[in-house]
Amino acid sequence: MSDEIEIAGIRVPKADWEATPASIQMLVRVLSERLLALEENVNQSSQNSSKPPSTDGFGKGVKANGKGKKPLRERSGKATPREARKLYPADDCRAVHDVIPPACQGCGASLSGQDPHPHRHQVIELPPVLPEVVEYRLHGLRCECCDTVTHAELPSGVSALGYGERLSAMVALLSGAYRLSYRQVCAVMDDLFGVRLSRGGVGRLRQDISDAVSPAVEEAKAYVQGQPVMHSDETSYPVGNRDGGNPQRTKGWLWVVVTPWVSFFEVVLSRSQATAQALIGQAVSGIVISDRYSAYRWIEVSRWQVCWAHLKRDFTAMAERSGVSREIGEALLRRQRRLFRWWHRVRDGTLSRHDFIQQVERLRDGFKAELVAATALPLGVAEKTPLAKTIRTCQQLLQVEPALWTFVQTPAVEPTNNAAERALRPAVIWRRTSFGSQSNEGSLFVSRMLTVVTSLQAQHRNVLDFLTQACAAARLNRPTPSLLPQAEPEQDAPLVDHPEPLCLA
Repeated sequence: MSDEIEIAGIRVPKADWEATPASIQMLVRVLSERLLALEENVNQSSQNSSKPPSTDGFGKGVKANGKGKKPLRERSGKATPREARKLYPADDCRAVHDVIPPACQGCGASLSGQDPHPHRHQVIELPPVLPEVVEYRLHGLRCECCDTVTHAELPSGVSALGYGERLSAMVALLSGAYRLSYRQVCAVMDDLFGVRLSRGGVGRLRQDISDAVSPAVEEAKAYVQGQPVMHSDETSYPVGNRDGGNPQRTKGWLWVVVTPWVSFFEVVLSRSQATAQALIGQAVSGIVISDRYSAYRWIEVSRWQVCWAHLKRDFTAMAERSGVSREIGEALLRRQRRLFRWWHRVRDGTLSRHDFIQQVERLRDGFKAELVAATALPLGVAEKTPLAKTIRTCQQLLQVEPALWTFVQTPAVEPTNNAAERALRPAVIWRRTSFGSQSNEGSLFVSRMLTVVTSLQAQHRNVLDFLTQACAAARLNRPTPSLLPQAEPEQDAPLVDHPEPLCLA
């Protein structure tokens, strides 16, 4: 039996501790718990918590396996190869000039003939862009019989706003894809196209495009709910309310469901299970990849893949604590690193899926044994020590343990939720620059434009053309163009390679 005991990470003689009055012991325990909790909060970073990397600061280096900072990568000394600019076809050039040298640069003799394979050099220029203005003169004629004056109406498809489809689409693109403010949109339209807009005009054109793409966005929502694999995540997104001249800020949430070819965004005022069910669909037919947030607990574990990137942060937080927590965290991290070494080999094709499944079976048994051993440790009902946090995390993992390994048996499933987190990055940047939305209509514009831009970029389709077509269809009462893939791919695209949305440009 040891003659010392550990209190708040400090070992003290057992006899001295037993001789301390009970009231002092209680005070020491309470203060030590608070001290450890404060130290853990101070040491939180993007590597051991859900904090974004931007909050790490300059003083906190990224740790490698918990053993200090990563060494700086040395420059290889090799210059990055220059990427040659792609040339336009000769038929697309406004003019082609053949430049022939008149004399030899060696002896000065006259030269004649032509080079069958001359070096091609192209100069790209933009012509001056002038707005194309069409005037409609609406006549009002008086009836000779009843003296009623009848005024002509605008032809079908002509907007009463006074702006064409492509101009409206350009305003929505600048505002909803490149995240320019109202003032910046006005400045760009004036500088580049000679079109003067007011901030109110920008708002009306945004609303026009938002209404135009609404049917396509609803179709995209139904599409993603029926896909075999989907990623889901959410981030805070404040929503303002200017009704009655009394501005208020409400904490909203921007949710996203990501599939290889179509993504759906929605701003709501709730982060509950009901919201997740409405977004994903109550009758889940595919597999959902997400974090362990309680809003996803209604999903059947056989149709749920818990994100291992979040698990790694939890294990790192355990390993950075002292005592038994460190031992538990380091043991789980070792198994996590081994799992991902195998997984990378599966993706590289150097390890077969069959061998991967067999190896994971043994690793899973050891992983679960570590969780069971951790949950068997004594834990007080109201205990808030770092060890208590470790035990409760292990208890939560045991409840969803089957959902940790869904990707092992299902080839199309990724072990992380990186696709959804990447899709949310433009929204996070948008939120930081605009402080959220000022109205419900603004929230709809944000969610619809993110849906349109992200989906079209994944399919390598032109965003401006789609917005123009959608605007024209709405004004002519024709069917809205679809955001769904024009042709189904031969095989599923890996979600990990989901392209960055245009908003990040």
